[in-house]
Amino acid sequence: MKTSSLSALRHDAPVLVVGDGRMGRALATALSDAGVPVVGPSGRGENGADAGIVLLAVPDAAIADAARAVAPGRLVGHLSGALDLSVLAPHEAFGIHPLMTVTGAGATFAGVTAALAGTTPRAHAAAEALADVLGMTGVTVRDEDRAAYHAAASIASNFLVTLEGMAEDLAATAGVERDALVPLVRAAVENWAGRGAASALTGPVSRGDDVTVARQRAAIAERLPDRLALFDALVDATRDLAATQRAGTTAAP
Repeated sequence: MKTSSLSALRHDAPVLVVGDGRMGRALATALSDAGVPVVGPSGRGENGADAGIVLLAVPDAAIADAARAVAPGRLVGHLSGALDLSVLAPHEAFGIHPLMTVTGAGATFAGVTAALAGTTPRAHAAAEALADVLGMTGVTVRDEDRAAYHAAASIASNFLVTLEGMAEDLAATAGVERDALVPLVRAAVENWAGRGAASALTGPVSRGDDVTVARQRAAIAERLPDRLALFDALVDATRDLAATQRAGTTAAP
């Protein structure tokens, strides 16, 4: 943590966290633990009259209404990955989107990347200071890149969980529990993190084993027929990735 960042957030008017959900509670606790004066988390509709910074930890659809309730003269920030700062007008505004999920108490923000934005240099500096005191690494994401950035986050987290749910359901039809798949999933994610998708890819599609893939497809058609189209789409995408893998291997010295 940079001392200058902590000093920038220590002033007579504290940070108000609006939104008493998992993210709001986690943020309020983490900021307080970092030595930042915090009020909240409070319910929606709080005007932040005694705050210098108001951080809206509310669902995207509620951000504009929550911002309208805030008294003028405050720096107002949201935590949305998908929305730009226009929803916070006319406030001097910033955005800070931690690239993480919060599923319960005790969440830590240390080591997480955060997408930052600000309507003014002062607002952007506030976002940087908040990221810094929480141990996050800030990156600036332009408004025109926001949808692509947020889609990437959804694919990496939400869609991964959907796929693991499909794997869990299929394994259950063979009498295999979810726990048996966990080491495989962790190893795959670690390989991707360290080597990138093309280098981390393994399995029958990457080997060109069409006979095995056909057997798998037949099992999906029999046991999870409502997921067959998803399986087919994944096989097609994996074949494209495998072609990239082979091209990289061929090009290597």
